Amino acid sequence: MFACLFTHPLDLAKVRLQTAKTPGDGLVSLAFKIVKNEGILAAYAGLSASMLRQATYSTARFGVYEQLKEFISSKSQGTPSTIELLGASMVAGAVGGLVGNPADVVNIRMQNDNSLPKAERRNYKHAIDGVYRISRTEGITALFRGLSPNLVRGVLMTASQVVSYDVAKHLLVDNLGMDPKTKTTHFSASLIAGLVATTVCSPADVLKTRIMNSSSTGDSAFAVLKTALSTEGPGFMFRGWTPAFIRLGPHTILTFIALEELRRLRLGM
Repeated sequence: MFACLFTHPLDLAKVRLQTAKTPGDGLVSLAFKIVKNEGILAAYAGLSASMLRQATYSTARFGVYEQLKEFISSKSQGTPSTIELLGASMVAGAVGGLVGNPADVVNIRMQNDNSLPKAERRNYKHAIDGVYRISRTEGITALFRGLSPNLVRGVLMTASQVVSYDVAKHLLVDNLGMDPKTKTTHFSASLIAGLVATTVCSPADVLKTRIMNSSSTGDSAFAVLKTALSTEGPGFMFRGWTPAFIRLGPHTILTFIALEELRRLRLGM
């Protein structure tokens, strides 16, 4: 949630780019358009939903991963292997994707709302209002729209982000002699993790965003993928990669620096 406060405007720009039917605007030009046409506060549209998403999705995946990593370490009496870390991260990512799906649906809709015609806007007051109105008007199942690609993305994100961070950190310490407790090491390892995670997760992230933004209950992941491939080509899977990395890079750095501080202070870690 701490990281989200700084990166939310970039996340909003990423969602707008991913839901656009035709490519055109870049990150900078889109950001200027949002502020010019909708006001500077529009850069933080849907912040409550984004914070709720982090409080559910990120808390679950990081918490489960750390617990599984500790369990594996206690069983093997040593540092877990990369394969073991991947297995733990995949389980943690799936749990996070499931727990955070309702907040993710509201988050994407609130971020994309101002780009819709006025007659089509949902106008959720805040995240809880969004969850309530979706449940009431579309049914509880609507809160789990896009669950399949979200689970895939959760698995890919957690596996590529936390495992690449742990592996990069060990490589930096063992091969370059960096101090495992310094901010420089944490920054370098988390920057590598952000780059890996953005590239691995982009296709599932774009697909998830489009399904969740849709109001049609008949839009399966395969149907959305097939339509997008036929009308836009395979390049659509990496739509918004640059703003995704610009957002995920700082987000990953801030997240892991915060986690390392929690470890240092022995607060929950």
